[in-house]
Amino acid sequence: MSDDIKLDRHDDARAILARNDRGGYTVPTDRLYPFQWNWDSAFVAMGFATFDIDRAYRELERLIEGQWEDGMIPHIVFHAPSDTYFPGADVWGTRHRIPTSGITQPPVFGMALRFIHDAAVAAGRQDALERTRPLFAAALRSHRWWMKARDPERRGLVAILHPWESGSDNSPAWDEALARVPTTTTTQIRRKDTGHVDAAMRPRDVDYQRFIHLVDTYRDCGWNPEKQWASAPFKVADVQMTGILARATADLIRLAAVLGAQDEVAELSEMHRLLTEGLGRRWRDSLRRFVSLDLVSGEDIEAPTQAGFIPLVAVTLDGQQRAAVAAEIARWCDGMVVSLPSTAPFSPAFEPKRYWRGPVWAVINWLMADGLRANAMNELAGSLERGTVWAIEQAGFCEYFDPTTGEGLGGNTFSWTAAAYLVLSRRVTDG
Repeated sequence: MSDDIKLDRHDDARAILARNDRGGYTVPTDRLYPFQWNWDSAFVAMGFATFDIDRAYRELERLIEGQWEDGMIPHIVFHAPSDTYFPGADVWGTRHRIPTSGITQPPVFGMALRFIHDAAVAAGRQDALERTRPLFAAALRSHRWWMKARDPERRGLVAILHPWESGSDNSPAWDEALARVPTTTTTQIRRKDTGHVDAAMRPRDVDYQRFIHLVDTYRDCGWNPEKQWASAPFKVADVQMTGILARATADLIRLAAVLGAQDEVAELSEMHRLLTEGLGRRWRDSLRRFVSLDLVSGEDIEAPTQAGFIPLVAVTLDGQQRAAVAAEIARWCDGMVVSLPSTAPFSPAFEPKRYWRGPVWAVINWLMADGLRANAMNELAGSLERGTVWAIEQAGFCEYFDPTTGEGLGGNTFSWTAAAYLVLSRRVTDG
């Protein structure tokens, strides 16, 4: 592909971020997701940092407007009303000063903050410390919330109480645990997503019934973390979530040192030790990846999904483990037009077009590449990055991609796909 076409795609990516800008925060895509989403915005902020550092900082500043007093950063901040999404603020019934959802999402925030700070320093910005400091404080409060509210038994693994918190809403990893959740609800379900996207690409209706049952349950708890933990019918110690939290904690350690916050360096270092040790115990030689833990049944979750590789962003594998991961990833990629599928193609649960049951996601490949590079698996990381850039250049800035065909799926003009392109295409060009 010529340099001119590549330049056009960069312009297109920046135009998508501008199109989805709603005044200092970015919606994932128009109508389908009309509010500010937590981990979407963290990735988007890193995309902005490649060309507009002020706007990158502003994305995170707008996100923490929704941060709760206890430190939780919700998964949705309803800055402005919209009737194109369900469940809206009325269903969540939270009592924050700004309407928000009552659950959270993967804590990419700390990773994004370091990325932006480093970009600001590299650009010679004199205000880098001033802009970073309050955001660091917010991130630290969030990490403290995670450790207190979602790992009260100090396993070194943080739990999700709703599949939406994982970011991988309808992943096969949750099938058994979610099947125990009743389908009864006290909320009328008025799905809007299937009016924007083919229902064959979205979670099933029965999944939504269980999703909303969980919302009802936690709303009845008054969104109190202790009550939610005690009453949760769905409770999973998630290795993807824990891996991202551990990596973000390492990034906060670096920022704390730069900010001269030595007490916080010590606190975060202990947090990081606990999380990485917890992750280390979740490695399974026989599966050649990490596994989550169903805290209700006490059983390993062995469904082969992308979550099993995400801990690479935080842990250091030994030589035998690196060889095992490389072999397992090769097995998943065999015969695929675009990799890495979010569910292994040899799994009976694999659906190449349905949301988190098979499609390729640019931001997951971004995390995967980071983890592979951190473990000196640079060739494999580069292959994933090149494949992701190729898929976007061929199919456009879609929400996700069919691994068997490369077809773009879900929402279009998607913000975090544009952000991933801006970051990963730079690596491909530089590499």
